Amino acid sequence: MNDGRKTAISAEQRADIEAQRAESHTTRRATVPALEEVLYEPYPVLDHGFVRVIDYMGDDDAIVQSARVSYGRGTKRVSEDKGLIRYLMRHRHTTPFEMCEIKFHVKLPIFVARQWIRHRTANVNEYSARYSILDNEFYVPGREQLAAQSSSNRQGRGDLLQGAEAERVLDMLRGDAMQLYSHYEEMLNEGEDGRAADPSRQGLARELARMNLSLNFYTQWYWKVDLHNLLHFLSLRADPHAQYEIRVYADAMLDSVRRWVPLAYEAFEDYVLGGARLSAGGLAAVKRMLGGETVDQGESGLSKREWQELMSTLGREG
Repeated sequence: MNDGRKTAISAEQRADIEAQRAESHTTRRATVPALEEVLYEPYPVLDHGFVRVIDYMGDDDAIVQSARVSYGRGTKRVSEDKGLIRYLMRHRHTTPFEMCEIKFHVKLPIFVARQWIRHRTANVNEYSARYSILDNEFYVPGREQLAAQSSSNRQGRGDLLQGAEAERVLDMLRGDAMQLYSHYEEMLNEGEDGRAADPSRQGLARELARMNLSLNFYTQWYWKVDLHNLLHFLSLRADPHAQYEIRVYADAMLDSVRRWVPLAYEAFEDYVLGGARLSAGGLAAVKRMLGGETVDQGESGLSKREWQELMSTLGREG
């Protein structure tokens, strides 16, 4: 038994990827050279995970064509297409973005998958531990992510664990996962050839043996989604407040979107990632400030938390 430390891509998998990347197909469909450059190529995430684009449909032109309901690309200038895409993004006209789709192959810890699956707007097919045996790969946080519970945020992290306490936690995470996988193998009682490792006893069914594994073990899935719902996912999971372990996957996927639909990505970056939404009360407070009034939280009509968020958005102290 190993200790769960091995590369995310085996030599056999690398050979398969290179074989896929060596193939070329003639098509009348739109292709995007920048995305074709990285098609099938895994982008490493965490210690054993990855994200890779398997397939896609559409491009920036498909968004524009759908919005105009035209027969083809036409003779519109890029600047006009850019302006239309920015208008659609700015005013949240989402249907044209749904005309583009992309399919990812993702390898991720089970606890991240359980958080990810809450986004119910994609097509998902996950690796089956009823049919196959899970690899001995599990996630252990780096020291820079090993933090205590936040005292002010029930979903957040506080100060980093230090010294002996950090070592103790890391040892427990590794030791527990290694022991659980050892028990998993023992319950399965399967050798590499599929026969019983110990002929004197029967192995437990795979669908039952898997239940003893912890949530830091890795699973894999294909995740296919349209561009509108992908951008919604990324707006939440690429946010600085998102959990680190899912945020790094979102960051990797952002690069795919930038390559795939650069005009839509630029608009998304401006209006969503780099923009801000104000409530009616927040907008009223800003208008009063612009009119020269001195406004504080007590007379703004906003709760303390809303006020602090507004001040943070405006780059002011609350």
